[in-house]
Amino acid sequence: MVKAAGSDPARRASDRGRYGRLSRERVLTSALELVDREGLSALSMRRLGAELGVEAMALYRYAEGKDGLLDGLVEALYLELEARLTAESVDGAEESDWRGGLHRIARATYDVCLTHPQAVPLLTTRMLAVPLAQRPLAVLKDHERVLVLLYEAGLDEARASAVFRAYTAWLLGYVSAELRLMVDNPQESDPAFRLGLHRMPPQELPRLRQTAPALAGQGGPEGLASGLDALLDRFTEAG
Repeated sequence: MVKAAGSDPARRASDRGRYGRLSRERVLTSALELVDREGLSALSMRRLGAELGVEAMALYRYAEGKDGLLDGLVEALYLELEARLTAESVDGAEESDWRGGLHRIARATYDVCLTHPQAVPLLTTRMLAVPLAQRPLAVLKDHERVLVLLYEAGLDEARASAVFRAYTAWLLGYVSAELRLMVDNPQESDPAFRLGLHRMPPQELPRLRQTAPALAGQGGPEGLASGLDALLDRFTEAG
């Protein structure tokens, strides 16, 4: 996680870059912009320092190395989600009931993920690496936001936790399916060659070859919403 400013060797490195003195927000924003452009593999303390015009050591007062930057990117995504939800509330798009609220959170999450597809894998990998209590506050507030709606729906603790798991799994799984790489050769105009179906043995994979063009399309927000309704119906009818 991010280290608070204190007496450590990193403080000897100047943090006044080409855009003025650094801040946590500026560091995380620049890191996300770099990942958006070039992918997660391009992110390093040295490379980010070069982007900001400072020594890499200057960044250690804002993030404890590469893992700290990755956690910071997750935080930045959830802060953007929170900002979107807040803006919708100000614009009068506040949900009328708990189900509408869950749909609103899911759609905003979907939109954030499609805006920053290169960073989306972190929503799974960093949650596997970071215990619940050590996750960024913005992540925990999102968990709280969903659970509040589930309790408002009248679910008890056991059912609320079950729906929370299912909701999270559906949302992140759906986004991951939307963003998975399917195109083998973007320069090809023929759909079969574009998807590389000639690489798949027809005798062993007949149904996959048949369905691949449909799988390559996106379900969009409509698919997200219909799947979420089916999931919520299953749990509410069970009660």
